[in-house]
Amino acid sequence: MSQQILLQQGRLIDPSAGTDRVVDILIEDGIIRTIGTGLAAGDGCEVVDLAGMVVAPGFVDMHVHLREPGYEHKETIATGTLAAAFGGFTAVCCMPNTNPAIDDESIVEFVKSQGQRSNRGIVDVFPVGAVTKGRDGKLMAPISELVQAGAIGLSDDGAPVHDAAIMRRAMEYASMYDVPIIQHCEDVALAKGGVMNEGETATRLGLPGIPNVAEEVMIARDVMLAEFTRARYHAAHVSTAGSVALMREAKKKKIKATCEVTPHHFTLTDREVCAFDTNTKMNPPLRTQADVDAIREGLRDGTIDVIATDHAPHSLDEKEVDYIQAPFGIVGLETAIGLSVTHLVATGVLTLSQLVEKFSTNPRKIIGKEISVAEGQAANLTLFDPGAEWTVDCSQFHSKSKNSPFNGTILKGKPVGIVNHGLVLINGTYTGKHI
Repeated sequence: MSQQILLQQGRLIDPSAGTDRVVDILIEDGIIRTIGTGLAAGDGCEVVDLAGMVVAPGFVDMHVHLREPGYEHKETIATGTLAAAFGGFTAVCCMPNTNPAIDDESIVEFVKSQGQRSNRGIVDVFPVGAVTKGRDGKLMAPISELVQAGAIGLSDDGAPVHDAAIMRRAMEYASMYDVPIIQHCEDVALAKGGVMNEGETATRLGLPGIPNVAEEVMIARDVMLAEFTRARYHAAHVSTAGSVALMREAKKKKIKATCEVTPHHFTLTDREVCAFDTNTKMNPPLRTQADVDAIREGLRDGTIDVIATDHAPHSLDEKEVDYIQAPFGIVGLETAIGLSVTHLVATGVLTLSQLVEKFSTNPRKIIGKEISVAEGQAANLTLFDPGAEWTVDCSQFHSKSKNSPFNGTILKGKPVGIVNHGLVLINGTYTGKHI
């Protein structure tokens, strides 16, 4: 017997098709059968009232650390994908700074198989392969094997590809398979020892700083290499006004360059560090208000293509140490939509349609996993309520780790559920196949 679900009165926003209208969507056995208005529910059909809510092509987080294999005390693929599901994401791209690194086709296969087993496979897990063996920046990883095994891009994230010759060769190989090089943009010599943004606040607090130029020098070099090799280049977690300007210029020159920004970099500044809360320590660090303003303008004018979380879980004991000793990173999957609606849509920086582009249309185009919301297509949907107000409570996170600076923050815009692979997760309840 077929399984039917009727999503009623949701506002369907699909920028790739130019769609923005209130519709009913009938899903049968995971396939969108009918999109229209006034659709009637047949016998046994489950009806979900989505009045006032948005239905969008499934959101994908291009930058997530699932920590498995090797660091399961921080996160596992199961807990990370559960956090993604409750955060409104139907897919995540997991970075290769695991132990062992994702530098071999067997590790790619392991991550994919764990993703398919976790949470009934409702969240797609797309591995990002390492650029170099062990991510040590010395020898190139077997790029062909990684891509053929399913890697959607290549990165040494957590560390930059510092050697320009290796980056050039990696770009040339990656361009043969039309996958992007995703760079952690940091000159390690310039950033060495820094724990926060270099500037007035760091001087006052007596903390060593990371200058803006550490990020910008690497982007400038890489953009030139991307132009030379004609490869696809993606700058991860840009954080400075100078980086935005460099990416804007690259796009004007028609270089195949894209970039992403995290919610914490368009919402917080380095002044948050004054309380010495280690949940304000991330790399790249929180910058100044001028940088935040430039990032928001880059989002508005399209220079910044993607919003990604850089979800970086750490255990409580790892973060409850001196600020200098604490690891970089915060979790972000379960606050991303709320922070983005609150600080971008409610303030007029982005429309809801542009927000969907940053979370779905653009990242899916970059990683080669494009989808559409159309009759006859598999239902891959994110559902969220742009008007819902809620308070962040880290103790309720589904991630294994709770390291977030947003605990207690009141946000507007909340994920309601996701639909993928014939499964539906609405307000914490599963329905669909394999139930």
